[in-house]
Amino acid sequence: EDMIAKGQIGSLFNVIDPKQINMYQRIAMEKSRLHIPILFGLDVIHGFKTEFPIPLGLASTWDPTIIQKASHVAAMEAAADGIKWTFSPMVDIARDARWGRMAEGAGEDPFLGSAMAAAYVRGYQGSRLDAADSIASCAKHFVGYGAAEGGRDYNTTEISEHTLRQFYLPPFHAAVEAGTTSLMSAFNTLNGTPASANAFTLRQVLRKEWGFKGLVVSDWNAVGELLQKGVAINGETAARKAFLAGVDMDMVSSLYHDHLQALVSSKQVPAAEVDDAVRHVLRVKVALGLFEHPF
Repeated sequence: EDMIAKGQIGSLFNVIDPKQINMYQRIAMEKSRLHIPILFGLDVIHGFKTEFPIPLGLASTWDPTIIQKASHVAAMEAAADGIKWTFSPMVDIARDARWGRMAEGAGEDPFLGSAMAAAYVRGYQGSRLDAADSIASCAKHFVGYGAAEGGRDYNTTEISEHTLRQFYLPPFHAAVEAGTTSLMSAFNTLNGTPASANAFTLRQVLRKEWGFKGLVVSDWNAVGELLQKGVAINGETAARKAFLAGVDMDMVSSLYHDHLQALVSSKQVPAAEVDDAVRHVLRVKVALGLFEHPF
C-alpha cells in the first residue's frame, strides 16, 4: 500500500477480489502524486468464472468464431471483477508433444495459430477497449518459446531466421494486426540471446517492421533470469539489457524499480527511452478507460 501511494507500482498480478482491487486503486488515484490507475492482470486463459476447454481443445474446433465468443465471455466476467488485462492468448507454435505447455496454444500450424490468435484478441478486446466488457489481451511468449529443445520447459531454442519468420512469428503478427494491446517477452534464449533481452525481435521486428505501439511486459521474473542466462552479472545489468532491448514492464523481479532511476542518472539508459516505455504503458491504460472509470 505504501509503494502504491508513492507511485511505485503500476500494475498488479493475481489480485482477483473486487474489494481489494478497488482498495488498491483508490490509493493510486487519491494518494499517488500523478494519480495514474493501476492495471490489474491475470492468466485468464480459457475462461474466468465460466470454464471452457483448454486452448488446444478450442483450437481443435478449427472455428475462430467459437474462440472469439468464448474469450468475450471470459473478458466480460473478468472485467466485472476489475481485471482488465489477460496474459492470453498463448500463440507459441509447438511441435514437440513432450513440451507440456503446448496445451495452452493452438498446436503446430502457423495458419491455424494465426487464425486463433486473432480470434482471441477480437474476443477479449471487442470493438472498444474502454467498453465495460472488454479487457486487454497479451500475446505470448515472444518468441520461439514453443521450440524448447527436447520439450523441456525454459530450455534453449535454435531457430533460423527463415523458420522464425515462416512458422513462429506469424501468429504474433496476426495478434498485432488484430490490435492486441500487449505482448509478453519469453523466458527462452533464441540463438544464444535471451528473448527478454533480444533487440532484434523486440525492436527490429516488433516495433520497426510491424509498427507495434502497445506494451511489452516480461514473463514472470524473466528479467531477473537474465542472470541465470549468463548475459548479466548483476541486477543492474539485467535491467539495462532488458529495457534497452525493448521490454517496457518488468514482471515480478523488481529490477526496473530497483535500478532504472540510477541507470538514467548515470546515462546508461537514455531518459527518452524511459519516456517511450511509459508512453506504451499509458497508451494501454488510456485506451482501457481506466482514467475515467478506475473502479
